Amino acid sequence: MCLKTPKILLRQLFDAAVASAQSAVCLPQHLPEPPKGRTVVVGAGKASAAMARAFEAAWPGPLSGVVVTRYGYATDCERIEVLEAAHPTPDESGVLATRRILQAVSGLTEDDLVVALISGGGSALLTCPPEPLSLADKIAVNQALLDSGAPIHAMNCVRKHLSLVKGGRLALAAAPAQVVTLLISDVPGDDPATIASGPTTPDSTTRQQALAIIRQYRMPVPNSVVQYLTSSAAESPKPDHVLFARCATRIIASPGMMLEQAAEVARNAGYRVEILGDDLEGEAREVARRHAELAMKTEPGVILLSGGELTVTHPSKGQGGPNTEYALALVKYLDGREGIHAIACDTDGIDGSADNAGAYIDPTTLSRARQLGLQADDYLNTHNAAVYFRYLNDLVVSGPTRTNVNDFRAVMREK
Repeated sequence: MCLKTPKILLRQLFDAAVASAQSAVCLPQHLPEPPKGRTVVVGAGKASAAMARAFEAAWPGPLSGVVVTRYGYATDCERIEVLEAAHPTPDESGVLATRRILQAVSGLTEDDLVVALISGGGSALLTCPPEPLSLADKIAVNQALLDSGAPIHAMNCVRKHLSLVKGGRLALAAAPAQVVTLLISDVPGDDPATIASGPTTPDSTTRQQALAIIRQYRMPVPNSVVQYLTSSAAESPKPDHVLFARCATRIIASPGMMLEQAAEVARNAGYRVEILGDDLEGEAREVARRHAELAMKTEPGVILLSGGELTVTHPSKGQGGPNTEYALALVKYLDGREGIHAIACDTDGIDGSADNAGAYIDPTTLSRARQLGLQADDYLNTHNAAVYFRYLNDLVVSGPTRTNVNDFRAVMREK
């Protein structure tokens, strides 16, 4: 019998995690009841096109609609229009797509059904700034948020108060139609109000909190943004709004589900599994330090699994993202420790803004890099982890997965 190498097994764990969150697998069992009137499908996120295709294939009656996804993530649909826009920085295509979505849900009746297909990435793709804000203002805010190191719930608090569609406003635009939202979660805790900034979910945060977050993280945002947040127009609809009584939400895939699927594969390979959590947050290199310490104390034959969304605070622009930075920090803290292998990837196939999902490490990573003249600290300090692993041919390149249940990490203590 041919035994799997650690690298092969780690990649199989990642592939199993991604496969569990594919729309064709997880969406059909969550279909709502067909309405008396029209069925209109809208959506936004990295998985929205794949979700639209799966919904079309499973839906028993007529439908129409429009969804927006990231460039390169489109799939062919027969009745649902699929548009593409930029992520993570919004662009004019995102503005036009969002307007098309708002048009699609306008003029509906109580007999109609709106199905919202929402997944991670929707915050950037759903872009509709309220007057007097401009797309340039939104881009500046988005970059400030990405550079701030703020957790996702804080970033989305700001986003929800600078939009005509986020923070429950899409649901209000569809009234009085019934709204059923099918969600693929990419956020710690699976809070529907945080996924894609909750376009169909009431918002319990306030514009005053959004202002406080901007000040706390010293975000360099335009003055027009600060002025807008001081006005009542910036306030989002709250949970007691009567129209949310006709809204329902169903999470069809989540980080916890994908970790359980990966754990099953690991156990079948003879490993004991410890799931550290599906909602880990924090600076990537600090989480890596803790995981390195834990791995060195772990017995052989154990795999540590974790999910969540790590952050990288960028004092400079580099090539990489939270997963490659986590992997490189592991390399540093493990210092070549024998028997420990790991993989860290974003389940959407793109780590940050790079062209890879993440990276592998093994006990030889540090020594192989030093032979090439690569010093881990140099690449950590400039946030160029992807470059480091590219030299070593240890990047994980999956291409667009058309789903997104956030980060996947597996640290293996070899048997």
